Amino acid sequence: MTDKLSGAQKDELMQQVQQQLAVANFQELVTKATHKCYKMCIAKPGSSLSTSDQNCLAMCMDRYTDTYNHVIRVYTTKLQNGLQR
Repeated sequence: MTDKLSGAQKDELMQQVQQQLAVANFQELVTKATHKCYKMCIAKPGSSLSTSDQNCLAMCMDRYTDTYNHVIRVYTTKLQNGLQR
């Protein structure tokens, strides 16, 4: 099938695949962060969250996403440096 695609069509297909991967990675990040932060911050689940629970969840999610973004930046830099050699 890809043998019959033009260069522009292949580029568009590659872009779509990359976007789908980005969405899947983001969904995985949110799922993992939610699970870990909930487990860490919510000792006694109830019908509502206390202010301290909300603060803990917000800070945990911020740390998780900051760490994830840092790892992605380092990985991307190393990957680019490896390609330049």
